Amino acid sequence: MRKGVEERRKELIYKLMIHTVNKTVEQLMRLTLKELETEYKKVQNDCHPHSDASSIHWIHTKRQ
Repeated sequence: MRKGVEERRKELIYKLMIHTVNKTVEQLMRLTLKELETEYKKVQNDCHPHSDASSIHWIHTKRQ
């Protein structure tokens, strides 16, 4: 089970390194699995595909 936890931590650290510029690898390595999961959820919320400028925006127009 310990191996699974370490694999999950490595996976989250890798994903956070791609998206996070505020923390170094050393800072991420010091976080617990729970803290890494929380950080990743924050990143996911910030990177939601429908929330940035390239997303689809519906324009309400009256059809004729």
